[in-house]
Amino acid sequence: MNIIEKYSSKYPEEKIIKWFKQVCLAEAVSWFLLFTAMVWIRVEPKGLFAIIYISTMGSIHGLFFTLYLLLLLPVKKIFNWDDEDSIFALCAAFFPFATIWVDKKLARKNRDE
Repeated sequence: MNIIEKYSSKYPEEKIIKWFKQVCLAEAVSWFLLFTAMVWIRVEPKGLFAIIYISTMGSIHGLFFTLYLLLLLPVKKIFNWDDEDSIFALCAAFFPFATIWVDKKLARKNRDE
């Protein structure tokens, strides 16, 4: 935990928020592209381009998934999320397009208004 706080303290809050919003969108888009790759690999299981596409999309989605999880800790501190919001944001990583909802509803400074 100390490592993440030390790393995130180097950057201003606005930059971390910007990165989080971009990663939320990129994770959702990469999930959609991975889903298309899963459909393609079922239709053409021995196709070379299908295999390359699913491998590439899987790696890209894994990268954005990991970045989303790493950015949750500093973002939790910035937006003062309670435990319920934090667990919901963590669980949202495992459901398709839920990171967009986290970006739009939870990642705001004045949620009570």
